[in-house]
Amino acid sequence: MAKSTKTEKSDRQKVIDDIRRKQKSADQRQGMVIIGVCVLVALVIIGLAAYNPIRTWIEKRQYAGQPLEEIGASADVCGEITTKKAQGSNDHRPFEEQITYEDAPPAFGPHWNEAGVAPAPINQRFYTTASRPELESLIHNSEHGYNILWYDETAADSEEMIGEIKAIAATLDENDTNGRFKFKAVPWTDEDGGEFPDGQHIAFTHWTADQEGVWQYCSEPSGEALQEFMEKYPFTDSPEPNAF
Repeated sequence: MAKSTKTEKSDRQKVIDDIRRKQKSADQRQGMVIIGVCVLVALVIIGLAAYNPIRTWIEKRQYAGQPLEEIGASADVCGEITTKKAQGSNDHRPFEEQITYEDAPPAFGPHWNEAGVAPAPINQRFYTTASRPELESLIHNSEHGYNILWYDETAADSEEMIGEIKAIAATLDENDTNGRFKFKAVPWTDEDGGEFPDGQHIAFTHWTADQEGVWQYCSEPSGEALQEFMEKYPFTDSPEPNAF
């Protein structure tokens, strides 16, 4: 076998060096792509984390200073108020027992009694599906005189409607100087039970001192209708008005 000449060895080395240079360049480009993707993912995560607070801030500024009755639609988007005999007052069930409520949404019934959990504290007025207390907690709030605005998944998916609901909750919170506005806005999902009546995406509920459950359904949020509802059914008209 003939020996390789110095020229052939030199040519092979150039090829090897060229391959190595190309591989190093490819590795560097790949590394830059990976870094770029990581930076992009980080920016997306940061953006998503910041989106909801910024969106909420914008929504609140949009309605800042507006009276409750001027937020959302007029009261005629809501139907007639309906009532039915209530039961379950002071019927405290073991914490975390799952209770089935027949109404969508419920206004009364057996409920949990757990300090700091059931009833849910008054300081939070608006909830999402991720933050909402269990129904068994909220029914205890109802027993204490809370008026609850329930919004379905259609309303939750509407930027306009959810913005109005947040504004309603913020307005009531800002004007609640002595705890007279026992109010919460909470989501209602398919997992909770039945659906609202056709075309209705909002429900107001109350539990009266005369042991009646009260409902009013609306096609969209209406601060005017809610104000009228709360004036007709204040927290003092409830089984346990002095408890928070």
